[in-house]
Amino acid sequence: MSVTLSKLSLRNAKRQAQDYLVYFATVVMAAALLYSFNALVFSQEISTLSQGMAMLPMMIVLASIVVVCVFGWLVAYSTGFMLQRRSRELGTYILIGLENKQVARLFFLENLAVGGCALAIGILLGGLLYQALRAIVLALFGTVYHFSFGFSLPALALTVVYFALIYLRALRKSRKRIRNMKIYDLIYFDRRNEGAVVKTGRGRRVAFVLSIVLGVVGTAMLMIPNLALAVAGAGCVIVSLFGFFLSFASGAPAFFDKRPARKFKGQNLLVFRTLTAKLGAMGVLMATISLIFTATLISEGTGLVFRGLFEGRAAESACFDLYVAFEGENKNPEPYLNYIAEQIPVERSLLYQVYLTDSPTVRDYVESQTVYYYYNYDQDPVLRWSDYAALRSIAGYPAVEPEPGRYLIHCMAYLEEPLRNYGQPVTLGGITLSPGSVYTEHLYQSYGVANGRGYILVVPDEAADGLPVHHLAYAAKTVQPVPVAQYDALTGESGGQDDLLGYGFVSTKANEEEGAAAQTALCVFPLYYLALALTMTAATILTIQQLSETERYKRQFQLLQKLGMDRREMAKALGRQFTIYYVLPAVPPILIGVPFILHLASVPEPGVMVGMNSPLSIVTVSLGIFFLIYAIYILLAYTSLKRNVLPQRR
Repeated sequence: MSVTLSKLSLRNAKRQAQDYLVYFATVVMAAALLYSFNALVFSQEISTLSQGMAMLPMMIVLASIVVVCVFGWLVAYSTGFMLQRRSRELGTYILIGLENKQVARLFFLENLAVGGCALAIGILLGGLLYQALRAIVLALFGTVYHFSFGFSLPALALTVVYFALIYLRALRKSRKRIRNMKIYDLIYFDRRNEGAVVKTGRGRRVAFVLSIVLGVVGTAMLMIPNLALAVAGAGCVIVSLFGFFLSFASGAPAFFDKRPARKFKGQNLLVFRTLTAKLGAMGVLMATISLIFTATLISEGTGLVFRGLFEGRAAESACFDLYVAFEGENKNPEPYLNYIAEQIPVERSLLYQVYLTDSPTVRDYVESQTVYYYYNYDQDPVLRWSDYAALRSIAGYPAVEPEPGRYLIHCMAYLEEPLRNYGQPVTLGGITLSPGSVYTEHLYQSYGVANGRGYILVVPDEAADGLPVHHLAYAAKTVQPVPVAQYDALTGESGGQDDLLGYGFVSTKANEEEGAAAQTALCVFPLYYLALALTMTAATILTIQQLSETERYKRQFQLLQKLGMDRREMAKALGRQFTIYYVLPAVPPILIGVPFILHLASVPEPGVMVGMNSPLSIVTVSLGIFFLIYAIYILLAYTSLKRNVLPQRR
């Protein structure tokens, strides 16, 4: 008998993989994701790229815990759904003489076989996915990528442990349920549904309106920089989603019942009946899916915000290979200059001063035109023309010509438009200068001891004579990137230069770019890891639910064909059903996620989130990534249903 059960389990496993191909493919991708990110955790090559990467394993493990829980829910839900759909078949096995424990073992073995095949294929695919992740990480650090395919045994072992936790828990629950169910309960198990929760007309209206109000309030509270209010806002959003879908599931049928003219117009009756059946049985599930989609969209947007923040800050701060600033009367640059002369080969360098005017005229104008944080610049910052020309050369920018009788403005890109419209002259050292050209290349203008905060006035050398000095600075183009050991010595963190160095503000291009790459990997990778898992899980459950109705759809359209409906009208009705089914759980996440992402992207200091990292661009890319993955599942489901349920063309 055990041999017969094994053969039957294998046959059913093959059929199950075919019937639930989308589910099987998603489980394969789950294994690939888990293995590829585990391989990053155990990669010595990745961990040695930067000291900042030491936290990457912990971040990925924390994300993996959530991902395992998400995929665990997918497997548990799908296993329970399969049990419900196949309950009559399993009950029949008991009727013909098998015991409950044998049927339970049969179901356990066939699902274990599906999971084992998915794991094996997923690990092979995960090896390739790891190479893609490895190439991205190496590109972040400017390291050349060389393909070297291989398997990580620790990553493989951890992935197997994750899958064992996911599958054994879900299958143990189903096995226990089968062993304890009576034949009658098992045969009629597939008729169980969720049912409407909010039934009265008044209750529907109250629940619907209250859910909308809670959604608006919760979304607003998420944007308040207070942890307690943000947690309360998240709670409001969760209650809002469940209230919306439960009241919508009960209210949609009532809406059409009161409007018979709309109900019987075109394909509305067919769509109405399908909508009633689906929403009446899936209100809680739709709310859960919508909640997952909300978390997905927020994760993707947050990842892009972090990426833009790190990239924008690094771009401004990494324009010089080496920059040192000295503020105050007792800051002597000589120890730094001596160390650099002895230890760091330099091609070009400049020791210069940043001056201040006697009034904040330009600053006041900028503040009136846009958001601007001036930090410790109480007056407008000034730079000599000769120093500015040398700094452009050190940074690798093309030379510019001086404009006699004019002052130039060098600013961050976000201030370009208001400063081009500024027309006030300035008088310095008895010389009156009119406004001239505006330049916007990166010139280290993000900090208080930089070349101005956001902008600086460039004046003839003689016009700067006698102006008060804000700080002294040193900029250099080095022969090679400044290594970590020399950066630590300059900042006084090496342990051997504390008595001489450490009081100056030090920045190196290599350190800024390395820090940005490490921060991007630490924050963005786990967020997109989580977002991808969430999207796949939610879309798979929706698709399984839809494809499980293939036989019912087929009978429905066969009847409609006999009643005279042509294939084009059937295709239109099927398309409308699909639109409602897949769009409905995606609408609330957009209404909640888009305002949240726009707000989050506007939080960093001005001038950082610009260009492709602007708030609008981040929202567009986030929605694009989300709907690209979602559309794959929709297309697979629609193509399959259209091929299997619509009558063949004659």
